[in-house]
Amino acid sequence: MAALDAIFASSLLYPEYANGVRRTEAREAAFNGQLAVLNAHLRITPEAMGPGTTAEQFRACLDRHVFLWPTKRDCMAMASMYSRREPGEAFAILRFAARPLLTEHFDHIRLSKYDSGSSPRYPHRMSYRKSCDMLLPIGQFMTKKGAALPAAPSQIKEVLVELQLTPLSRYLQTVYCSDPGRVPVAWSAIREPLVLPASQRS
Repeated sequence: MAALDAIFASSLLYPEYANGVRRTEAREAAFNGQLAVLNAHLRITPEAMGPGTTAEQFRACLDRHVFLWPTKRDCMAMASMYSRREPGEAFAILRFAARPLLTEHFDHIRLSKYDSGSSPRYPHRMSYRKSCDMLLPIGQFMTKKGAALPAAPSQIKEVLVELQLTPLSRYLQTVYCSDPGRVPVAWSAIREPLVLPASQRS
């Protein structure tokens, strides 16, 4: 990310999977002379999907986006969850200036009320169904209504950017990292330690 000053959607990094093919394990991708690791897709059952939408179509839609969380609290919760799944791994949270990022990428921003890529344990109990329609263009926020759409800022679970977020250096304010020595030199001036709740309990 630091070398290319960007975050790219997985459909750009690994076009072989851009048509919705499920990654059942992590994959390494070479892009513009840099290596990136793409996590496996969680399995989404057909019961979780909306009418007329397949899991493959939905994965292809998600893979065209870069995912952001609206608050540090949301990021900490996700990092804590993954740190329990992958003990010993280093984790980082990037904090961006929201106003210029959203303004300059306005036409490419989508909002989600739910964790769109999650794999619900009991899909028949879901209050919504997964489809590309659950990703709301930010220009329609608080005007387009729907049970699966965020109707207030407090309902926004994810912020998605279509294809790529660049230049990172224009928006990046802080890099929190559980292993500060792995933070790129270019970001060292804005580096801060990351202490996860799971680490605090251990």
